[in-house]
Amino acid sequence: MADPIFDRKDQLKQIEEGLLDGESIIAVYDAIGVSTGFLGLTTKRAIIMDKSFVGKKVALTSIPYSKISSVSVVSNRSFAGQYFSSGNIAIHVGTQVYEIEFRGDKKTHHAHQVIMHHISL
Repeated sequence: MADPIFDRKDQLKQIEEGLLDGESIIAVYDAIGVSTGFLGLTTKRAIIMDKSFVGKKVALTSIPYSKISSVSVVSNRSFAGQYFSSGNIAIHVGTQVYEIEFRGDKKTHHAHQVIMHHISL
């Protein structure tokens, strides 16, 4: 397995501390915006740091790939041939949607590809 891709060492460490047996980290991407701290992608699940709780509480939410129904690239403009021009994805889990904004379209593309690979197995 290749070394994980990550933006911040402290976020990588948080994911490392919670790994399950036989699980490896693929990537940990820092998120921008109000409610999400980062997205971790492992060989078994997506992990989202959610900062949207009342009282400055945060949660690490683990989502097994088998529970993800779809993943979307989100844009507020026309794609006009540039599918990954946006830095946002939305992960759909039942009626819940987790929207994550990244710094850069390469991270968006990679996160989308990893999730699509795992939900289409």
